[in-house]
Amino acid sequence: MMKHYVGIIAGLIVALILLNLTLFTVDQRENAIVFRFGEMVSIKKEPGLYARIPFLDNVRYFETRIVSFDIADPERFLTSEKKNVSVSYFVKWRIVDVQQYYLRVDGDEGRAENRLQQRINAGLRDEFSKRTVHEVVSGERDKIMQIQLRNAEKDAQEMGVQVVDVRLKRVDLSPEISGSVYSRMEQERKRVANESRSRGDAESERIRADADKQREVIIAEAYRQAQQNKGEGDAKAAQIYSQAYQQDPEFYAFYRSLEAYKQSFKSKNDVLILEPQSEFCKYFRGKGLGK
Repeated sequence: MMKHYVGIIAGLIVALILLNLTLFTVDQRENAIVFRFGEMVSIKKEPGLYARIPFLDNVRYFETRIVSFDIADPERFLTSEKKNVSVSYFVKWRIVDVQQYYLRVDGDEGRAENRLQQRINAGLRDEFSKRTVHEVVSGERDKIMQIQLRNAEKDAQEMGVQVVDVRLKRVDLSPEISGSVYSRMEQERKRVANESRSRGDAESERIRADADKQREVIIAEAYRQAQQNKGEGDAKAAQIYSQAYQQDPEFYAFYRSLEAYKQSFKSKNDVLILEPQSEFCKYFRGKGLGK
């Protein structure tokens, strides 16, 4: 009986081993190539469970997720001014055609990255040679990266891969030129600041002159209106005086004389020397108001 159980267990183990050698899985993050005697016989791109011939077929897996690589050491390129800059960058890429990828680089990720790096280095050297230090440091970095992405894609298609992104991490100046470049950048910033300040001063003067002009216009218009109102008031007052005088000339003359007396004798210290027979003393003599 014991030998019977041992035989069953041994059979199950052999069956599991054969099943493991026969079946294999592919998940959604990878592709697989099935080889028979070293020759490619099928490519599995869809996730699932697949069968193979034990001991004859072997399976090789390839990641299809986006991977990236950074260059080990910064590259040195010459600008149009014949000045060295040190450039660090990274590349993101992924496999899109696993058969082409295997045929071109034998499925070797290192070989693929070396080819991409050579292509990008050549492109960067060409683009940097067309630009000044200022342009590559701050002015046209985005444009350079877009050009390298397009250029690298041409070579990548031949290897069955897609370049997703090429990104410049750092563009450093060599010590011998960094001082002069920073000095030039500082002078450029000062020039822009001075221009902005000059435009501001000119605009300030223009606004101030316009305000002064408007002030003068407003004051002149107000003075004109005031004089016009004053003239109209004086004319109205003269008309009223004239009407009142015409109604009772004698009383009006008496009232005006009283006002004159009030103004002449309003202080005890005032001294006024007049001839008794003068017109000013007319009402002191008892004349006027009907007399």
